[in-house]
Amino acid sequence: MKIKQVGPNRVLILAGAIVAVSMIVSQAERTGLAQPTPEGKKQQAQMGTIEETKQKGFEGVDFSYDVFGAPPGQDPQKSADEVMKKDIAQKPDVMKKQHKLLSERYDLNCRTEKGIAMSRGKPQPIGPAVKLASGMTWDQLAQLSPEDIKKKGAFPQGFDRLPHVKQAVGGQVFPQVQIKEFPRLERFDVDFDLPECLLPEFPPPIFLTTHPELGDVSQGEVVHAENFDRLFRGLVTPAQLDGLRMLVTQFAQEEFNATHDRKTVKPSLGVSCLDCHVNFHTTGQFHLNPDTRPQMERLRLDTVSLRGMFNQQIHGSKRSIRSVEDFTEFEQRTAYFNGDPIRAMKKGMNIIDRVPVAHMAQMQNMIDFPPAPKLDPLTGRLDRTKATPLEIKGEDLFFGKAKCAACHRPPAFTDHHMHDLHLERFGAAADGPIKTFVLRGIKDSPPYFHDGRLPTLEDVVEFFNVIGGLKLDQDEKKALVAFMRAL
Repeated sequence: MKIKQVGPNRVLILAGAIVAVSMIVSQAERTGLAQPTPEGKKQQAQMGTIEETKQKGFEGVDFSYDVFGAPPGQDPQKSADEVMKKDIAQKPDVMKKQHKLLSERYDLNCRTEKGIAMSRGKPQPIGPAVKLASGMTWDQLAQLSPEDIKKKGAFPQGFDRLPHVKQAVGGQVFPQVQIKEFPRLERFDVDFDLPECLLPEFPPPIFLTTHPELGDVSQGEVVHAENFDRLFRGLVTPAQLDGLRMLVTQFAQEEFNATHDRKTVKPSLGVSCLDCHVNFHTTGQFHLNPDTRPQMERLRLDTVSLRGMFNQQIHGSKRSIRSVEDFTEFEQRTAYFNGDPIRAMKKGMNIIDRVPVAHMAQMQNMIDFPPAPKLDPLTGRLDRTKATPLEIKGEDLFFGKAKCAACHRPPAFTDHHMHDLHLERFGAAADGPIKTFVLRGIKDSPPYFHDGRLPTLEDVVEFFNVIGGLKLDQDEKKALVAFMRAL
């Protein structure tokens, strides 16, 4: 068989004719001159418009995906709008209930004393703020055995587990003082519950191990994505500066993200590490621990300081994570999403390469504790030529009768272990093993305990006097607090 060759002009004419015929056929189909095949009609009937399909749903495609659990045929954005309206309507009652709980537990009329302040001068709250049962005194309570306290129901409510302001939902909640500067951190369903006088100063100072001579290097600013380079270039290494870049980068979090079930009015890029650990410290932000279940049993977690990370061997209140690098990865994959990696995948899980993770750790390990001029730099103990008699007495108690040093050992005043206080002995909710938190620089970090249940250092001393059976008198309690303020 021979194929007759044609010239290029004839090829072009032939191609043009084919295109013209195709256009005529397409036009005929649109105008009804040519009818689709029966199979084509069936497909058109099945598909309809995208909007109709979303309403109907069909096998193989989940147009109705909705983390609220909306059934097929219900628009997820509509569901989200309805939940937001409901949350906003319920918010006053939610906050009223939490404020009632706090008022029953604590005296919220913050007391201060001249000369007792945090590193940048904010007055420290003076306690105890925890309320006792009617007719009970601290001395009387401390004389009772755990069995008697449990039997009498005398364990102070303020010593028991402090719930999240919205325990059934949880999630990160930021104080109003921080939201004023960064409105993107405001949730529409809840507000922060503790008064500002019980929180660390804002913004917290930043101290570098490599530049102790500079003191606070924050220049009074909150470090964020727009100023970190200006504040730290030349003070830290290029690798550390890159780590800082990552620490101020927003990543999706359970309540702060771009999905329709977020808890912010507008879609959000998320939160950064230094949104919670403001200036590598804390402003009392809280959420729920990722490990405990069911939901109502999860522990409220007060954001801890990142100061002195270089001198800590375990991280995390529950998980005993052995490196800052591992903790960073754990935060991104689970803690940001309430311990549920599946939700992380749906909302925007961020897998960070190990190189920038190491850079982030390097930067965190440069953050120092605040200056403590009364401590001996070699031993971490008091320089008794500089300390007051009350502080010296407090140190003797700390390492003696009060048994504080059994867990809190210098120089960072932690033993790098986890301990279970077994509060169920007193009729309280059990917390299980919790990391021994650092006491160095503790005056800058109210409220205290892993969930912030103890508003002041005085409350901390009363708490351990009861659960430890220490039998401290009033002068001894004052001395212990004075020593801790010198750390």
